[in-house]
Parts: sequence; C-alpha cells; structure tokens
Amino acid sequence: MYNLSLVTIVLIAANALISYKGFNDFSFFEKYKFNIGAIRRGEQIRMFSSGFLHADFTHLFVNMFTLYFFADVVVSGLGNLNFIIIYVASLILGNLLSLYFHKDEYYYSAVGASGAVTGILYSAILLQPGMSLYMFFIPIPIPAYIFGIGYLLYSIYGMKKRIGNIGHDAHFGGAIGGYLVTLILAPYLLQTNIEMVLLLALPIILLFVLHKMGKL
Repeated sequence: MYNLSLVTIVLIAANALISYKGFNDFSFFEKYKFNIGAIRRGEQIRMFSSGFLHADFTHLFVNMFTLYFFADVVVSGLGNLNFIIIYVASLILGNLLSLYFHKDEYYYSAVGASGAVTGILYSAILLQPGMSLYMFFIPIPIPAYIFGIGYLLYSIYGMKKRIGNIGHDAHFGGAIGGYLVTLILAPYLLQTNIEMVLLLALPIILLFVLHKMGKL
C-alpha cells in the first residue's frame, strides 16, 4: 500500500504543482475551477482542470494523503493504465454529478481531486475488501468496506443538509465512477466477490431512490 508507482508520483506532483499555481495566481484559479455558469457557457475544460486545483494546502494534503494510501492497491490489482482510467473517470463523473445537482446554481463553484480520490478508494475496497483502516481518533482497525459505505452515507447526508463548504456530490460521483469502472475492468469480481459488490452498491442505490423521491 505504501510503494508508490511512478504514475501515482506523477499524479501527486501534478496536483501539487497546479494547486500551488492556483494558490498564487487568482486569475489562473478562477479560469480553471469548476463553475456551473462557465461550464454551461461551453468551458468544459473545467470539468477536468478543477480536479487539479485545491482550496488550500490542507485540502491538497488530505486528498494526496488518501491517494497515497490507496493508489498502490489499484495499481497492483489492475495496472498503471487502468489506474489512470479509473482516476480520470472518477474525476469526471464526480463533476458530472455536481453539475447535475447544481445545474441551476450558476455561481456554484468547486475545486479538488476528491472525486477522483474517492473513486480510487472505492476501487481499492472492491479489489481488497479485507483491508483495514486505522483512523487517528479510533484505536481499532476499521474494515475498509465499512468505511466506504459509511463515507457515502455521510455524503448523502451532507448533500441533503449542505454540510460545510464540501462537494459531497462530487465525492459520491467519484465513488460511483470508481465502482462502475472497476467492475468493467475487472468483471471477475462479479463472480469472486459478488457479496461485496452488492453491499457496496447499496448507498449508490439509496442515493438514486432518495433523489427519485424528491428527498435530495
């Protein structure tokens, strides 16, 4: 989990360099951040570029620290190219879900690799559901699938209550991307680990049921 591949190092470096540029160049940050009005005017590049900008060093550190822990699981399980495919697909799907939920909020803006990183996290859980996570504030290991499901349930709650200045919908869209693309790239999981595949689908199904019912 801690042996970083070259592709992971390049991604972390790209996030750090582009984010640092954004920290010090307001016009650059404004030009490439996720913004509903600008995207609806045709600036689709923001759907991708916003995933390499961050609000501050803490935001950048948390995302890259999470990527650091889970990237190698996906690289080892599926290879460098598939890792990149999952990362980019999760980034885009995260922003697409944000666009869907905020399409009429022309001033809505967001930045960050959270969607892409959450997609990698969900992919890693699918590939190694037996992983355990250690949280700073909890002295016992947490099964990775419990963490993943709990995180998405919290994201649904955050979307409903609009908790904090956080793009919960982008996190959720990224998880959907990581889930679906991993199953496309590794269909054997549907045979070898069908219980975990179904379990991890539950919060995704819940999101769409709540949306259909008008609860989100």
